[in-house]
Amino acid sequence: MENINEAPIGQLVVSDYRTAAIFKKYGIDFCCNGNRSIDATCAGNTDQADALKEEIRHILEMPTHGKEEGTDYSSWPLDLLADYIEKKHHRYVAEQIPVVTEYLEKLCRVHGYKHPELFEIRSLFSHCAEELSAHMKKEELMLFPFIRKMVAAKKGAGTTFSAPFNTVQNPIQVMMKEHQVEGERFSKIRSLSDEYTPPADGCNTYKVGYALLEEFENDLHLHIHLENNILFPKAIAMEGVFAC
Repeated sequence: MENINEAPIGQLVVSDYRTAAIFKKYGIDFCCNGNRSIDATCAGNTDQADALKEEIRHILEMPTHGKEEGTDYSSWPLDLLADYIEKKHHRYVAEQIPVVTEYLEKLCRVHGYKHPELFEIRSLFSHCAEELSAHMKKEELMLFPFIRKMVAAKKGAGTTFSAPFNTVQNPIQVMMKEHQVEGERFSKIRSLSDEYTPPADGCNTYKVGYALLEEFENDLHLHIHLENNILFPKAIAMEGVFAC
């Protein structure tokens, strides 16, 4: 385990995904902005930094129970991790976009006159759906296949490869910038929805719609974390070995 005082928060989550819940509690982005230390993240608020470190230490001392949160993704082969992201998270996004969209459309029709923020939430999610769909296609058709070819070459499977984008760092930089955009977009959705809290006059559709949005964001955080903090750095390191 890296020094809690010095380790980037993204790496703390890599070491034990249970810490993600603590960062979420404090409203800290560990996926898109996971390259900062706790002190840097808290920006001089020593009381918050000390409290956060104490909670991190406590969770790290607790035994895991074999749940997904305790999965050591960093030990997985890169081709397996790419497959997992594609089959679990990409599929989830594709399946949930029409579901969430339908709920938001209904909420705007029924409650929009009293809660105009719903229209902005719908617009933000619509842009997210469009951009994420294109983003995932780029990964599935370009970046992930290249990562699989590198893994095959490392295994000595006789696979040769060349990067159509000069270096894997180029598409990775693009993907990370797009991750940042979606992280900020969902931060706005979370704020507009009052942390996904339905208003007093909210019906069951309201509650379900907000719950689906929150679930979507939580999945997106893990999805981006697996890429930004594990898959991408390891792919860059692997390419560096071939370049030597």
